[in-house]
Amino acid sequence: MQYKEFKDLRLSALGFGAMRLPVIDGDESRIDEAAAAEMVDCAMKSGINYFDTAWGYHSENSETVMGRILKAYSRESFYLATKFPGYDPENLNRMEEIFSRQMEKLQTDYFDFYLVHNVCEVNIEYYLNPDLMEFLREQKAAGKIRHLGFSVHGTFETMKRFLEAFSEDMEFCQIQLNWFDWEFQDAKAKVELLREYGIPFIVMEPLRGGKLASLPADAEEILKALRPDETIPAWSFRYLQSFADAFVVLSGMSNMAQLKENIKTFETDAPVTEEETKALYKIADSLKKGVPCTACRYCTTACPKGLDIPHLLFLYNEYLFTDGGIIAKIGISAVPEEKMPSACISCGKCERLCPQVIPVSLAFREFTEILKKDQ
Repeated sequence: MQYKEFKDLRLSALGFGAMRLPVIDGDESRIDEAAAAEMVDCAMKSGINYFDTAWGYHSENSETVMGRILKAYSRESFYLATKFPGYDPENLNRMEEIFSRQMEKLQTDYFDFYLVHNVCEVNIEYYLNPDLMEFLREQKAAGKIRHLGFSVHGTFETMKRFLEAFSEDMEFCQIQLNWFDWEFQDAKAKVELLREYGIPFIVMEPLRGGKLASLPADAEEILKALRPDETIPAWSFRYLQSFADAFVVLSGMSNMAQLKENIKTFETDAPVTEEETKALYKIADSLKKGVPCTACRYCTTACPKGLDIPHLLFLYNEYLFTDGGIIAKIGISAVPEEKMPSACISCGKCERLCPQVIPVSLAFREFTEILKKDQ
């Protein structure tokens, strides 16, 4: 197992994510605890020492199960991370209750890493309220939180607002990063922002929920020609090994085979070369669905409805690529009704200004139909 330094800690480069544990009969709320325990034991014996869970994972059962499993090991033998569920604003009225309950569920009296969970457009105004941060500072001062950070699924602008308010408190960030999202979700700008603040990061969604674990045949042929012995999932991890400031890469593994394959990958440090990185980005371009918006924002100067056209097109693309995945749904839920794609009157003013000649009104009509079917 490869290891990375975070302050005075030596952390396994591969972290064990507890969001996609094995389940019974396809019911994500019913964790197969025996299978999960076998996986944790294999992880421990293979040198993995970072375990990540959260209040909401597996219908609020992940923390409980992980607490029971990890109780079999010395508390000093692993690092435990969980998160405050502020994505639900109601939970901000239950800070002490939730934090105390998390300790009970995880059977611990401190968290090595504690995160403000999922900073995004839906909750940023609530997270900017100083009460939560003051509470977390108190827990840190009491030794119940060793290291405080945040995870982010929101836009660059939202992430920037959060850091402008609380960067001095944040020791690390958990960010969605992979070779597809480097441009698609503008992960590049988010990484650069973290570097400006000197904040190292943990990577989540290295395989984008499994979508990068297998690729079209022509794409796989390109990668196999470059590294014949490398598996397709391993390419995503090799890409992330090229980021010196990524100190843990989380993987939500659902079975022993996935775990063992990832452990094998992280036995060596073999980051992608410049040539290989270019090949990955070229494949990413070929996988993108939707419209080629570059967010130049020329269009927004002419829209009589004041729509945030680039953001809506980003969400449209995200919907198409993920078939309405969680990020797309979170993003669209934060858009006011009068600013939804359905508000477009098809005047064509934005289209006349678009350097990419994007048929915006057509895209918005299609997006509106997608959202209707998704209700």
